[in-house]
Amino acid sequence: MIKNNIWLIGTGYMAIEYAKVLIALNIDFIVIGRGEENVQKFNNETNIMPIVGGLSNFLAQQPALPDAVINAVGVNNLTSSTIALLRYGVSNILLEKPGVGYPEEIKSIALLARSKNANVLLAYNRRFYASVIKAKELIAADGGVTSFHFEFTEWSHVISQLNMHPAVHHNWLLGNSTHIIDTAFYLCGLPKEMTCYNSGSLDWHPSGSRYSGAGMTESNALFSYIANWESPGRWNLEIMTPKHRYIFKPMEKLQVMNFGSVAVEFISDIDYSLDENYKHGIYLQTNSFLKSELNHFINIHEQKVMIEKFYNKISAYL
Repeated sequence: MIKNNIWLIGTGYMAIEYAKVLIALNIDFIVIGRGEENVQKFNNETNIMPIVGGLSNFLAQQPALPDAVINAVGVNNLTSSTIALLRYGVSNILLEKPGVGYPEEIKSIALLARSKNANVLLAYNRRFYASVIKAKELIAADGGVTSFHFEFTEWSHVISQLNMHPAVHHNWLLGNSTHIIDTAFYLCGLPKEMTCYNSGSLDWHPSGSRYSGAGMTESNALFSYIANWESPGRWNLEIMTPKHRYIFKPMEKLQVMNFGSVAVEFISDIDYSLDENYKHGIYLQTNSFLKSELNHFINIHEQKVMIEKFYNKISAYL
């Protein structure tokens, strides 16, 4: 396990959550920040003072290469900071999802990562929820997924009031909704066929506000999805197997409906302690990254496929 020489890039909310885990794991790390307000808040929350001035200034000092980097900067700076790290020679990066501010930027990161033979992993922390890990085990025991349905309705009345960079607002489906879309396809398999529809628009998200679609995965499981950002709703995922219906509503907890019954019950034998003591999924995700246990991660090349084949089609961004 990598125990030292770690860089944490960023001082915002996610960086603070990573720092809490790194401290708990007794990892030796440094933090590189930029804005004074976030730097001070980071220090207040973690009792660690970041290096101020931003990544470019830090790299200009020619520090020794780290063993690993966690890149937790804001979405609009993910691409430029990752490219800077790769060009500097960093070869092991955990990159906050979705990895880019705009979908077309994924090509440049993937090409550079390949040319540098670098390991760039996307931090889709829901893959590391206790509920998701348990579901993966139970689905396999049931014989696999036969069908599934998910919803990624977003709270537009809240999002519209957020002071965000246009890259965040205009690409909200990529930056936020893919959290649950990734989880659904991770547990149930990638589509081999998919038909997508979208309509409507919002001031902050002009490309669409209502979504629906359906398809079939590579293992012939049928699926459907829906989202209406102009109506009440919440994320949810329901997975059907020959024996059970597994329900994530909310995503953090796993419920089950048994064959021959309509009763829905929470599965009791799940240890949620890490998800309760740290931001959900972050402890196991960080620990797995530092141990090079990579089975549950999606890498930058796989993310490029996800964006170009699936997310762009669902969102109609390109």
